Amino acid sequence: MKRIVLFVLGLVLLTACGGKANNVKDGSMPKDTIPEEKPLVLGTLVNRDNCFIVISKPELYLSVYENQEGDTVLLARYPVCVGKNYGPKTKSGDMKTPECTFENPFTITQIQPASNWVHDFGDGRGSILAYGNWFMRLKTGFNGIGIHGSTNNESSVPGRGSEGCIRLRDADLDELKNQYAFVGMKVVILKDEQ
Repeated sequence: MKRIVLFVLGLVLLTACGGKANNVKDGSMPKDTIPEEKPLVLGTLVNRDNCFIVISKPELYLSVYENQEGDTVLLARYPVCVGKNYGPKTKSGDMKTPECTFENPFTITQIQPASNWVHDFGDGRGSILAYGNWFMRLKTGFNGIGIHGSTNNESSVPGRGSEGCIRLRDADLDELKNQYAFVGMKVVILKDEQ
């Protein structure tokens, strides 16, 4: 029942973003609650400027859609790791991923090279490479939230373990950046079910 509700909610949200819900191509939801290990690539990109991202915290997916001649087409879907704690982000350090709606989406404000960025997770490993090749900074109202890779922690994807960012496998991040992402791209992060 939860998946049906999420599917219907997704169609409503896609409609609000300019697509026609009755024309959504491959609007199917994942078969399992844990995402597949491999990224899913479906539609063919026509115009990158018409793409947007939907991140489902409950389903642990980042999906790329494109508005194509009145249809909303699913182009690709990647498993993700989101904030360790459930619920919307309310303050720095709460280990939650921010949430938004289609009416008030976040946007990618920068795509920065991050292959030499390090982070100390406080787990005894010290400062280690942690972000993959790119950091897609999001305008969320909180500093330091973005979409990035999972260097030195690829086993965390899919899952819940980030400090609030959206973590992809490094290869998936590279594909997302090279094929779809751009500064100004709309990003919707769907709320947790709990």
